[in-house]
Amino acid sequence: MTAPDERTAATVRVALRGLPVAAMVDAAAVRDVLPVTRVLGPATLAYVSPEGFRRSAASRPAESSPAASPSVERLESRHPAVRALERTAGPDDAGEAALDEITSPAFVVREQGEAVAVGGYRQWPLRTAHLSVLTAPAARGRGLARTVASAAVAHALAAGLLPQWRARLPASRRVAAALGFEELGVQLSVEVAQD
Repeated sequence: MTAPDERTAATVRVALRGLPVAAMVDAAAVRDVLPVTRVLGPATLAYVSPEGFRRSAASRPAESSPAASPSVERLESRHPAVRALERTAGPDDAGEAALDEITSPAFVVREQGEAVAVGGYRQWPLRTAHLSVLTAPAARGRGLARTVASAAVAHALAAGLLPQWRARLPASRRVAAALGFEELGVQLSVEVAQD
């Protein structure tokens, strides 16, 4: 568990002391013992090693990909095409993906000049690469998330980082599994009222 300050940590320690470990990722159980103002999750946490990574063929450079596969373009993380995709996807999906927080390049698939899928990662402590992936609603279900995520994972592994995938939705968990990620834990984030 982490907390933003010692006061909140003490409150959380006391409130959660009697809960079984499994209940600590149950939003309802946590709300019963803590004054929670906001909840994010629960979500699964998955990781992939260089040996377990199953790279998508479409994420390789354009010259080595089959003609029918989309090519992945590498852009600056703050590129206008990335911001445009966030607007297209809407605030909920954009907020969940958190592309505005990536520190890596943005790996992008475009169609008719517009970004339809973007992947990247934010480097976290302990050499962790926290993945962010977003696909335009009209382009989902075509393997584009796997394509851009694969490029981002390959980049992270080449930099000696440990890729981490956080997922709530089954579709996101399937993309991670297809790339070789193994689910190793569950995360629940809460905002505790300061009263």
